[in-house]
Amino acid sequence: MNKAEQSSHTPMMQQYLRIKAQHTDKLLFYRMGDFYELFYEDAEKAAKLLDITLTQRGSSAGEPIKMAGVPFHAADQYLARLVRLGESIAICEQTGDPATSKGPVERQVIRILTPGTLTDAGLLEERSNSIVLALALHRGSIGLAWLNLAAGDMRVLETSSDNLTSELERLHPAEILLPESLDLPATLNNFAGPKRLPDWQFDYEHAMQQLTRQFGTRDLNAFGCEDLHAAIMAAGALFEYVRLTQQTATDGSSGQLPGHLHTLQVERQDAYLRMDAATRRNLEITLTLRGEDAPTLSSLLDTCSTGMGSRLLRHWLHHPLRNRITLQQRLDTVSDLIGAQPETLYAGIRQQFKHIADIERITSRIALRTARPRDLSGLRDSLMRLPGIIELIATSAAAAVHRFIPPMQPDPLLTQLLVRALQPVPGAVIREGGVIADGFDAELDELRGLQGNCDEFLLQLEARERERTGIPNLKVEYNRVHGFYIEVTRAQGEKIPPDYRRRQTLKNAERYIIPELQAFEHKTLSAREQALAREKMLYERLLEQLADFIIPLQEIARSVAELDVLCAFAERAALSGYTKPVFTDDPVLIIEAGRHPVVENQVEHYIANDVQLGAITRENRQMLVITGPNMGGKSTYMRQTALTVLLAHCGSFVPAQIARIGPIDQIFTRIGAADDLAGGRSTFMVEMTEAAGILRNATAQSLVLVDEIGRGTSTFDGLALAFAIARHLLTQNQSYTLFATHYFELTRLAEEFPQAVNIHVTAVEHKRRIVFLHRIEEGPASRSYGLHVAALAGVPDRVIRNAAKILARLEQETLSRSPQQTLFETVEENAKAVPASVHPVLDYLERIHPDELTPRGALEQLYLIKSMLNQTD
Repeated sequence: MNKAEQSSHTPMMQQYLRIKAQHTDKLLFYRMGDFYELFYEDAEKAAKLLDITLTQRGSSAGEPIKMAGVPFHAADQYLARLVRLGESIAICEQTGDPATSKGPVERQVIRILTPGTLTDAGLLEERSNSIVLALALHRGSIGLAWLNLAAGDMRVLETSSDNLTSELERLHPAEILLPESLDLPATLNNFAGPKRLPDWQFDYEHAMQQLTRQFGTRDLNAFGCEDLHAAIMAAGALFEYVRLTQQTATDGSSGQLPGHLHTLQVERQDAYLRMDAATRRNLEITLTLRGEDAPTLSSLLDTCSTGMGSRLLRHWLHHPLRNRITLQQRLDTVSDLIGAQPETLYAGIRQQFKHIADIERITSRIALRTARPRDLSGLRDSLMRLPGIIELIATSAAAAVHRFIPPMQPDPLLTQLLVRALQPVPGAVIREGGVIADGFDAELDELRGLQGNCDEFLLQLEARERERTGIPNLKVEYNRVHGFYIEVTRAQGEKIPPDYRRRQTLKNAERYIIPELQAFEHKTLSAREQALAREKMLYERLLEQLADFIIPLQEIARSVAELDVLCAFAERAALSGYTKPVFTDDPVLIIEAGRHPVVENQVEHYIANDVQLGAITRENRQMLVITGPNMGGKSTYMRQTALTVLLAHCGSFVPAQIARIGPIDQIFTRIGAADDLAGGRSTFMVEMTEAAGILRNATAQSLVLVDEIGRGTSTFDGLALAFAIARHLLTQNQSYTLFATHYFELTRLAEEFPQAVNIHVTAVEHKRRIVFLHRIEEGPASRSYGLHVAALAGVPDRVIRNAAKILARLEQETLSRSPQQTLFETVEENAKAVPASVHPVLDYLERIHPDELTPRGALEQLYLIKSMLNQTD
């Protein structure tokens, strides 16, 4: 809008339009009295997103003004909803004095909120991180730089286009920044709309200047990223974006980056056990396949006492380590927490941690100068509790836990400063006072003393005036509109002295002011204003002093979070009978009596099963070909294997009796499929895309789970593809593979390849009903029980009977004839229905060898038989 067009608007709307022109990509919250108002397109958008009223009041430049507003005191809840929807917001406050302003009160944007740069407690989710990520391209390499501003954690990585999706799924950024000239990668279609920044912000030289200035170094050699051109370009743009959006709360200017961003970490792709996007979804690490928060691995393990611990747990689950030294350190800590005085150690630590504030995010708000009084009192109370926690650890026999003592030691000077400076329960906001403690500042104490004498003075004045005037019901009072006054009823009007000046007339009374009361009013109100101004200055000075303690506070936060997670691991291991995994250099994956950590908590009795892969004695069991009925437990068996490996690489005990794990670099899953409507891909296309990714990237140290490959096409196409994929995994990738299938022909792989082993999930039939035993046994399954599962699902009996007839005919056909030619041909009416068999318990007992059972194994068999009897009754 040009100046001529702006001049046709009212002065207030001219001011609004001038500010809005600087923030066209954001919703502008424009402060007017007790409300934040939005105008024009912003009002329409906010009304729709927040379900608030859209109104039209007055006009400007001949057009009605569309408006929508939210109350100032309740703004946080509306802001939180908007940023969760991916919106960015500019907060415009009144910075001028209405009493001295000519025309509209001066206003400035003092805060900018974006989905990836949140630090306010009211806008952040306590148990998950908010990340902003920048992406740059240089000579075929994709550079990623991402920042968790609320924690002061910044990292960079270089990757390829093939791995971009899995990296974005791992990081799950709330906001993505791209150069204007970069073509949008198709990968980003599944993420929130990226923001485009000018190309110059991604310039390499500009980025180097930004980074070296922030870190106070001549180069980036100390961070190990001097050769990562694409990552440095992304980091420079990210820093520029943060600098421009994190405006100071005092003068609304954008300037230096916050002080808690003092280091840069380079991530290497081989540092973590890699998982692609499909694997993260299929294992239901933090979200179920339906997109719900529970039941998931995270919801099971997250009994952390602090938000810092919960966020670190989620990070560990999505970043399983390969560094065995660090993993062994975590496992030893969990072992000591369980083994050494469990009633007074991990339980005692967890109880104390419940009273620890979110030190990580409070530290960030101190660096940004946005910390509120209750943040600082929470920090003070937390620091005062830490010595007790340290003493609890120091007096225990848990040697591995003692490493947390040094970094958790609070600086006594910091604790003393907060204790001296803050009221025991400070006011919620500094503008209302009541934050700085009495005795901290002599001038503030004097100003407060003037206010404190107010009640005594008013009582004395009231008593004197009653005696002087002879009016027994005379009152000396105060309200915010008219200040101090003397109130007299109209019936006593003739007794009013000449020095009483009328201030206000009421229906039954008159209110007056006298010179003595007016002088006191001026002195008192001036003292209050001076006290609030003094308190605000002292608070800002306190924040500057606290900035010197940012690095030790970050160390405390990291230590508390890590110990909190390890205590949660210890509790789950103790409650559920987990065991300590053993890492070995041998190429094996051996799990004895393994369970699915989430499923076992959903059922009354869970059947544990073994997994043996790799160089087992003289065998090299590279692939387990799994057959058996649907609902028999094939998918659960495969998932529990992957989750056991994942947990071990997080430093957690695992749900098994024994777990020996050799070197593993990646986990792949091809389990289930659905149409990708947004991407225009059919079920079969999704299936084949995931299979292609596995075949291209899996190594001899990868764990691969393949479930029902080839279902999305014709029978012979699917069978041929399944056979070829399995063969490729055996001969080329040579990965640890669990391959579940309904193609019984694939069981012949074991005849051709000795490293392929057939196993099956057991089930028995009784009186046309199927009983799932959920136990894994050697050898292929004898049948699939598909019709029984269909019956359990509620398919009508008539359909089941017809299917049985067709099945009987198909089983008589030879493979030389196409099944599709005879599928709907008329069959003999007397075709047998689903055949009956002997009682499942008798059938099962015939396969048990008593002499080979241990006492514990015999007891497990007894429980299983009892369960079978209950199912078949």
